[in-house]
Amino acid sequence: MEQKPGAKPSQSESREARLKAALKANLARRKAQARARAEDSAKTGADPDTTKD
Repeated sequence: MEQKPGAKPSQSESREARLKAALKANLARRKAQARARAEDSAKTGADPDTTKD
C-alpha cells in the first residue's frame, strides 16, 4: 500500500515494520552465533554436527 509522506502508518503497516525489523535482527544474531560456533569448532577440530549443545 502506498503512503503519503508524513502520513501516520496504519496499525497493520506498523506491525509489519516491527516484525520485519525483529526478523532482520534475529537473523543477524543467528548468523553471528553460527559464525562463532564455526570458528570455535575450527579451533577445537570438533565437527559441529556431532557435538551436543
